[in-house]
Order: sequence, then structure tokens, then C-alpha cells
Amino acid sequence: MGGLVGISFMKRIFSIIKWTFVLLFASSILAVIAYRFIPVVATPLMFIRCFEQIGDGESIKLHHSWVSLDEMPKSMPMAVMSSEDQNFLKHHGFDYGAIERAAKENMQGGRIRGGSTISQQTAKNVFLWPGRSWVRKGLETYFTFLIELFWSKQRIMEVYLNSIEMGDGIYGVEAVAEQHFNCTASELTRADCALIAATLPNPRWYSSSHPGPYMRKRQRWILHQMTYMPAFPMN
Repeated sequence: MGGLVGISFMKRIFSIIKWTFVLLFASSILAVIAYRFIPVVATPLMFIRCFEQIGDGESIKLHHSWVSLDEMPKSMPMAVMSSEDQNFLKHHGFDYGAIERAAKENMQGGRIRGGSTISQQTAKNVFLWPGRSWVRKGLETYFTFLIELFWSKQRIMEVYLNSIEMGDGIYGVEAVAEQHFNCTASELTRADCALIAATLPNPRWYSSSHPGPYMRKRQRWILHQMTYMPAFPMN
């Protein structure tokens, strides 16, 4: 009798686990499809940073305003592609050549690099949390596959440029334009866009508001790279 009760209990547990995974799978797809059409007004990182500020006894700093891709200068996508992911228009979420080069450089003791594409960074920013665990990396791969499947390259770029951290408490192009350049996103110059891109992927360490010699050097390199990049299809 006890054995039958145990078997029944285990079946119930497995059923709960199965339906939990089904629910999570379905909800993840629905979320990706929803964000294909609606603005991303907040991300997990924004909440995490707010809690960190509270924990440090600081006032909350959160600057974020959604703007459509056609309200941004054409130089902005070009700048981040030049800086972060020059094969963005060619790959399907993963740049295996960049991953291999990053792995070799890391093994040789060079600057630690991750080889993440703009698609991967977008998946991480919108759906996940910062970190380097295998679980998070696996989920990042899963969400990268989904956004590449359901979103256009224009939508991925639009969400990326609206959600990525671009300064202390600053998220997205409109916010960094207002806070660091006293203008709107549409008024950013080509040089401004290159300077913003130069802060990535560590915008809380490197500032587009008070750029030093290294930042200016990066800006010049990005501007040079932009001359060779194919035009980004804004529509």
C-alpha cells in the first residue's frame, strides 16, 4: 500500500514539473512575441541597479525613455555595430568566428572578452540577469534563438539601443542623449554616436560625458570602422 502511495506521489511531482516547464516555455515565447510589437519599458538590470543603489544608501537613478528606431540617427546603429558586432547583419544570433577569437585571446592572457553579439546582449538585457553561470548562458542562448526567429534585425537593434546600459542609471539612446549631450537622440552627431559606442560594454567605468584619452582613441577607431560598414537598413 505504501509503495502505491509513493508511486502516486512521484507521478504527481513529475506532472507538476512537466507542466511547470510547459508553462515557462509557453510564457517565454509569448513574451518574445509581445516584445516584437510593444516597447520594453523596464528590464531586470534596471531593477537590480535600483536595489544596488538603495543597498549602498544612494538615491535611485533611473533614466530611460523609449524612442523608435526612426527617431535615432542612422549613425547610432552603425556605431554600435562597428564597436560591438560587425557581423550583426550577417549572423543569426551567434558569431562563431568572434567567439573563437575571444576564446583564443582569453587563453593567451589578453583582455577578457565574451564574443557576445548584439542579439545575445539584447536577449540578456531584456529577459535575464547579469552573470556568467552556465544556467544563465544557456537561457541567453535560448532567448537569442527566439528573438532571431521572431524579430527582425531592425527590431533587435531598436530594443538593444533602448535597453542597454549607457551610464550610471542611464538606459538607452534617448536617456544618454539627454543626460550626457543635452539633446534628443535624433540630434546626436556621428561623433556623439561613436563616443557612446566607445563606452560599451562597460558604460559605468567609461563615460561619454567626460571622455578621457582612451575614450577619444576608441571613438576615432569606431569612426574609422563606420566608414567601412554597410548601411544599416532602418526600415
